[in-house]
Amino acid sequence: MSASLATELGVRRLLVAAGQAPSVLNTQPWRFRVVRGEYVELLADQDRRLRVGDPRGRNQHVSCGAALFNLRLAVRTAGRRPMVWLLPSPGEEPGLLAAVRVGEASPVPGASRELYDLIPVRRTSRRPFLSRSLPRAVWEELRLAASREGAALVRLGRHATADLLDYAAIAEDQLARDHGYLAEVAAWTMRGARHDGLPGYVHGPRALRDPSPVRDFGQHDSEARFEERPQLAVLTTMGDRPADWLRAGQALQRVLLVAALHGVSASFLNQPLDLRDMRSRRDPRHRRGHPQMIIRLGYGPYVARSPRRPAGELAAGSAISKPIARAGPYS
Repeated sequence: MSASLATELGVRRLLVAAGQAPSVLNTQPWRFRVVRGEYVELLADQDRRLRVGDPRGRNQHVSCGAALFNLRLAVRTAGRRPMVWLLPSPGEEPGLLAAVRVGEASPVPGASRELYDLIPVRRTSRRPFLSRSLPRAVWEELRLAASREGAALVRLGRHATADLLDYAAIAEDQLARDHGYLAEVAAWTMRGARHDGLPGYVHGPRALRDPSPVRDFGQHDSEARFEERPQLAVLTTMGDRPADWLRAGQALQRVLLVAALHGVSASFLNQPLDLRDMRSRRDPRHRRGHPQMIIRLGYGPYVARSPRRPAGELAAGSAISKPIARAGPYS
């Protein structure tokens, strides 16, 4: 039995790290199962999937991919090498998204320790950012972070940013006409949320002018002037299938942790992607791949973290001995 999975405390450490990943509307749509004390399996929690806003399950897979990255990082900083299988049992257990084997002992790289320590520090900020631009060196590190997980981070120029802001506003207006979508969003953005969802204190202020660089959940206590030139980037993958969505989630979390390392805040502007999924469209498609996340980056104030479910609620129980996988792992 692996040392990381030998004790309840070891398992809890992994689950706490994984459970702090970002997720769509903070639904935290994942569960974890320990198998034979050797593997941790990542499962989609279908009770937390957005049936209206995420008909393909893309957002759920991206969210779970972010949790998978944190799980890998927790194993790595425990002095073990994580071996990962994506979608190890296709057709047999559709909800099983990944399996992580806790491998042999290995020295902990300093970079892994830095990112692991930033897991509880990372935040999604829907508040105004400073007008200060990210240095070129930081952009390069963010691009490298995405590429290490099989994705690309495309930085948008001034004109492309203006176009995308307009498109996001149009998409938000169209989504606001879908009563099922609005009801689903409202269910996850209640002000008094305690363990999941987006409580009022993380919604941020209403933008004083349009188009807004942040998503409007319709519940604000104040108004504010946001940065005139938001810094936007699009996270893309070459494919657009479940395995690609899981890779996008891992890339997203690596990018966000590297951003936190440099004191950079982030929020998301994914209304165009939600509308695309709900309308079964394939656009917009960038020449460098399929867009999976639209990210706003900048230097912003400290903000409170969205609530998290207790680690004990994330465990799906133990599983009996069974073979893992057809495809080979990656580490």
